[in-house]
Amino acid sequence: MRIRFTHAAAIPALAAVLVSNPLASAATGEDRTQPVITQVKTAAAFDFASGDSPENITVNPDGSLTVSMLGVPANKPPKLVRITSSGQRTTLVGGHQGDQITGNTRGRDGTVYYNVTSDDASRAGTWKLPPHGRPQRLAALPADGLPNGLAIDPAGRTLYAADSGNGTVWAVPASGGAARAWLTGPELAPAPKASLKLGVNGVRFHKGAVWVSNFNQGTLLRIPVGAHGTPGPIHAVADNLPDVDDFSFLDDHSDTVFAAQNDTTDRVSVVHPNGTTETALTVDDGLASPTTTAVRGNQLFITNAGFNTPHDAKLQRGTINRDALTAHPRHH
Repeated sequence: MRIRFTHAAAIPALAAVLVSNPLASAATGEDRTQPVITQVKTAAAFDFASGDSPENITVNPDGSLTVSMLGVPANKPPKLVRITSSGQRTTLVGGHQGDQITGNTRGRDGTVYYNVTSDDASRAGTWKLPPHGRPQRLAALPADGLPNGLAIDPAGRTLYAADSGNGTVWAVPASGGAARAWLTGPELAPAPKASLKLGVNGVRFHKGAVWVSNFNQGTLLRIPVGAHGTPGPIHAVADNLPDVDDFSFLDDHSDTVFAAQNDTTDRVSVVHPNGTTETALTVDDGLASPTTTAVRGNQLFITNAGFNTPHDAKLQRGTINRDALTAHPRHH
């Protein structure tokens, strides 16, 4: 959940590692003979010491990826990069020393939106990079907060920014203007006694609702968006996801979620539409501080920030076994 670009040579993918062990449902303890994610491999390796600690990812229509690099864990400036399907990397945006580039998302016109966490009030906020344009800040966000996950509504009018420090989801006009506190409350807040105080973390707009995760509380929440853009009642989808960071959906029509859990958990879990959860990937599959997931077709991408020694920062890719997903446990 923490997070400038230079051209780099493509890094070949490592040999595939087949996930063959049965997996267990975290909600039921039931064994599964079919793994949900198979053929997990490293799609790109990063140099953690140079600041390339990946935090967030967007899959673009051409198959390229937009990746946020935190920088701060290695005391380097952050950056936003584009990685093509062949592995070519391009720096899109470079940040300032001590800042972090966290969540990113994409508008239908190709504009890249991203959050910057900074102690400098002139930089903290939600930014945009228009196609062939220059970065510009859309809206300021509190410098004492931690702008983190970022999502855009299907109409392309409103961005939703998760503030992990202040336990708030901010609504930011994509056309520019002041951010407003869209939702705050105890469900979004950090845990007061947590050593790493992080509340609302990941955020996605899905099927008429804003979905968010809460890192400290280990929850996945769904908030319907009303006709006038106001938040509806908060619904807890799952509450057994410790250290949950950002997440993605199987597709635009499915409520199946792939959630990244970092810190001490190091896990990718599947959250089924009925709220049951199961572990899909662990450190045995090469996870190293997973921060988010992204889906393209039957491929699941996982960013690994490499926070812990030996700082194995990388991008992984696996194949989604849709047949296994249809046979998920039925009991909560």
